[in-house]
Amino acid sequence: MDPLTLALLVAIITIVVLFSGISVASGLLIVATGFLLVFDGVRSLASLPDLFFAELNSFALLSIPMFIIMGASIASTRAGADLYEALERWLTRVPGGLVISNLGACALFAAMSGSSPATCAAIGKMGIPEMRKRGYPDGVAAGSIAAGGTLGILIPPSVTMIVYGIATESSIGRLFLAGVLPGIMLVALFMAWSIYATWRSGDARVLSATDYSWKQKFEILPKVLPFLLIILGVLYAMYGGIATPSETAAVGALLCLVIAVLIYKMWHPRDLWVVLRDSTRESVMILFIIGAAGVFSYMLSSLFITQSIAEWIGTLDVNRWVLMAMINLFLLVAGFFLPPVAVILMAAPILLPIITTAGFDPIWFAVILTINMEIGLISPPVGLNLYVINGIAPDISLKTILLGSLPYVACMVLAIVLLCLFPGIATWLPDYVMGQRL
Repeated sequence: MDPLTLALLVAIITIVVLFSGISVASGLLIVATGFLLVFDGVRSLASLPDLFFAELNSFALLSIPMFIIMGASIASTRAGADLYEALERWLTRVPGGLVISNLGACALFAAMSGSSPATCAAIGKMGIPEMRKRGYPDGVAAGSIAAGGTLGILIPPSVTMIVYGIATESSIGRLFLAGVLPGIMLVALFMAWSIYATWRSGDARVLSATDYSWKQKFEILPKVLPFLLIILGVLYAMYGGIATPSETAAVGALLCLVIAVLIYKMWHPRDLWVVLRDSTRESVMILFIIGAAGVFSYMLSSLFITQSIAEWIGTLDVNRWVLMAMINLFLLVAGFFLPPVAVILMAAPILLPIITTAGFDPIWFAVILTINMEIGLISPPVGLNLYVINGIAPDISLKTILLGSLPYVACMVLAIVLLCLFPGIATWLPDYVMGQRL
């Protein structure tokens, strides 16, 4: 069978299998094993166990469970509530300041936890009721939290960036740095839209009934600063050449657990068990997908599917930006149905040779890919953040949450356009800190 025809068949069957409700990792293994068995014979299956475990034989992978523990220990405390309250106290007299406080809290909590659902839950439980009580539109209240939660996969430390780095053999340090300025840009775009939306509805002048004193503003900071110092310390150790990403992640996880115990009195072994249990569950899920994606990639390469697709696209007489638009459309649709980790591991082996041949920077492309995945988190039919918000505020309809999120989707699309026009937004900081690549 022609490799391109086989590629289409693989795509259709993979979609059908994944839509059946089976786990992503199991689905990838079933599809890969089936195609190898049919088109390459039984002998090809002998190497699959070695391939699976070879994908997991990487020291860099240790950073994934460590960063997850780091985020879980933060998410299990009142850190999100304290972060929200701190920003609310400082910005409460600013017109539209409450929604800015929520977005700022989402950005900082996302950077600390790296988890989109955890950010939505932690900030949304306090932020949404408070915004609604003060007259902010339901769409702005719910949509801003849903969109703010997506920042966890872009702002470092990001598990998604680690997975991309492993899948493409890119520098994780560069990937983390590449997400900083685009993350700040997205926060600014989200804030700008939120202020405009509240002004348009006549609610921008809604102010808090509480006028906090300077003492009240400063007394909340000691609970928040330790976590922020850990984030800055982790990044400094990584970029200062003091330690590898895996080592800094381990130290960061330990310090977050210590602070959770000392500041938030998480003394009970049951609380620590929940953190470790949930972290282990999420880590195993991600690592299982990584191993399965390695087998899936081997199948694509063994049957010459990857090479044929890259060669076919290389023969297309289209502008490279048209090609990038097609890739963005593919990533956008894939993100509607699959989690970011699965999309990266499935698409990276195919897309990387294509984007490098077209002259695009793989580090820059990682940011483009991640923003596409962020859009998927607030878009149906999966749209995990939409359902998390609906669970927090069940009296706000899913339709209202979706409509409230759409302007933030437009902000993300605008961010992608700006990154295409000014790629230095993503590449300047990595090149400045770590030097130009050869």
